[in-house]
Amino acid sequence: MPGTSEPATAIAPPSKLTAKDHPNDTGKAIDLKWGLSPDDTPEKQPRLVRGYEVYRSNADGTEFEKLTRLAYGVTEYTDRSCELGVAYLYEIVAVGAGQAQSQPAKLQQSVRGVLQWFDGSRAWFGVIVFVVCSGVILFTELARSGRGTSIREIAALKAIEEAVGRATEMGRPCLFVPGMQDIDETPTVAAIAVLAQVAKIAAGYDSVIEVPTSRSLVMTAARETVQAAYLAAGHPEAYTDDRVYYVSEEQFAYVAYLTGYMVREKPAACFFMGTFFGESLILAETGNSIGAIQIAGTAEAAQLPFFVAACDYTLLGEELFAASAYLSGEPHQLGSLKGQDAGKVLAGLLLTAGCVVATLVMLFPNWTSARWVLAFLQQTVLGKGAPG
Repeated sequence: MPGTSEPATAIAPPSKLTAKDHPNDTGKAIDLKWGLSPDDTPEKQPRLVRGYEVYRSNADGTEFEKLTRLAYGVTEYTDRSCELGVAYLYEIVAVGAGQAQSQPAKLQQSVRGVLQWFDGSRAWFGVIVFVVCSGVILFTELARSGRGTSIREIAALKAIEEAVGRATEMGRPCLFVPGMQDIDETPTVAAIAVLAQVAKIAAGYDSVIEVPTSRSLVMTAARETVQAAYLAAGHPEAYTDDRVYYVSEEQFAYVAYLTGYMVREKPAACFFMGTFFGESLILAETGNSIGAIQIAGTAEAAQLPFFVAACDYTLLGEELFAASAYLSGEPHQLGSLKGQDAGKVLAGLLLTAGCVVATLVMLFPNWTSARWVLAFLQQTVLGKGAPG
């Protein structure tokens, strides 16, 4: 090694270097095996071999590059940096004191990775997907049979009827804002699901609901949702397209309209659902200033504090996505919701196990079993290939 005072000593080379394509992968890994150098034995003290270096070249063998250095006593290595379809040659060199190197053990015939039908490194991902999907199917069937349908109460969703009822009693409209993004965004779809429930209650109470939107497709979806709610409530004649309309895609032009509407019309209930950015506090504070009961929901973590501070109720993160299942009670949605919870429990268990094993490896660095389990969790379960 550089800077050592030990003299360089001739080292016997390793033997029988073989290479083959790594099984069940994407063709980007090659397995190497070799025999130990005759000088790599515990009987020889001091041990002459300090490790092995792996070199690789393209099939022409003109220029070898060093891939890695391994510890003594190692006879296997998997090269995971290959390119699909490219042929390689390998050499293994035993390294001793003073950077002394043996003659290389050479691969006689080039080898290349082959793309397989199945990627075995993703097997555990398939197991996790199977567990989650099985949970969804199981809970869906339980929901259909009337069992296993209980989910945690969400205060913001329970308050919807109270908010609409208050607006009806005061003879003032309800304002529903479905966020700033288009209908292809998940939070906007979740907001439309909440709008269906708000519109249903408003139609039953014969209350006015105003839905200004910032996207034309959101307007179309919102119109169909509100119209269906009025039809289901038995008041189709009370619905009008004029209450669900497009304003502007410009962020603060839209916000200026909303704040102006709130100041002029003074809605008694304001619903802010979907994706919001810098306008969240402006909207919430304006609604607070006119005395409206406000229910908000967003998955934008940076905007949640503003809604929590200025609104009466707030759906936090995933509560917005769970709202549809909570409000509708449909078996498919309940099953999906609870199946995802099963997946989260599994993920939590894996994270906990990984943290515990990583801690044990740090405390007991020579504990081989713990190191193997950690490598298994990191490389196999997380899909980076089997531990080697």
